[in-house]
Amino acid sequence: MKKNIKLAKHAGFCYGVKRAVLTTKKLKTQNPNKEIFVLGELIHNSHVINELSSLGIHTVDSLPDDKTGVCVVRSHGASPAVFDDIKQKGYETVDLTCPDVKKVQQKAIQLVKEGFMLVIVGKPEHPEVCAIKANAQIFGDKIIVASDVGVLKNYAKDLKEHKKIGVVVQTTQRIENLKSIVDYLIPLAKELKVFNTICASTSLRQSEARSLALESDLMVVVGSKKSANTTHLAEILSGITPTIHIETDDELKDYENLIKKAQNIGVTAGASTPDVIIDNVIQKLNQY
Repeated sequence: MKKNIKLAKHAGFCYGVKRAVLTTKKLKTQNPNKEIFVLGELIHNSHVINELSSLGIHTVDSLPDDKTGVCVVRSHGASPAVFDDIKQKGYETVDLTCPDVKKVQQKAIQLVKEGFMLVIVGKPEHPEVCAIKANAQIFGDKIIVASDVGVLKNYAKDLKEHKKIGVVVQTTQRIENLKSIVDYLIPLAKELKVFNTICASTSLRQSEARSLALESDLMVVVGSKKSANTTHLAEILSGITPTIHIETDDELKDYENLIKKAQNIGVTAGASTPDVIIDNVIQKLNQY
């Protein structure tokens, strides 16, 4: 019997990622004789990074001192110190920080300026979170990064004493995680100000994938293991129906038994997964 394979409507590149990738490629086309550098991976997808490299666009951890050209700040944003370093080294800056990430940075700065102890809900090592924290730190040092309630419990005394607590969220976080942290903070705070800065694309993607999972025997989540929004999708869906998280169609062979047993298969993908990768996965699934 032919399998019923359904792709989520909102799967693959979000507008911030699409903007970053298209703009970076265009920069090279318009400036063929200039060196183009991207600080860190433009997006969490090796296919895209390899494609940029083939166009002569360099992904680097730090800018070379002996060159000049254009430096792209990726969609996750960067600290003010990084922007200063780019300028001091004589590079032209192209800031491709996602507009939604910029909003989180602005809200974080606002809360610190207003005297709130800032709680950033997110993964401390994630580049977006590092940039949010660095931008807010210029205006105050009472900042906590918490990936979950367990981390916050270590700061219970400080939070209670400060009384004014402000919250922002990494754009790709799960709403359930934000809710549990806010529930924990309510009894500790005299004044609690919460900005739900999870981006609309993430919320929509998670909500739609949930609905698809409810009518599927198997969910396939496509995207990098380094991508926060993709791993969160896999976490959410695995609580609803059997779920596999793959980066490319090559990995489907590792789940052959699950795929063969499933009649209704739902497919979704992270915000940094190109259409070509998703298409390859669906083609391969149709072969079972």
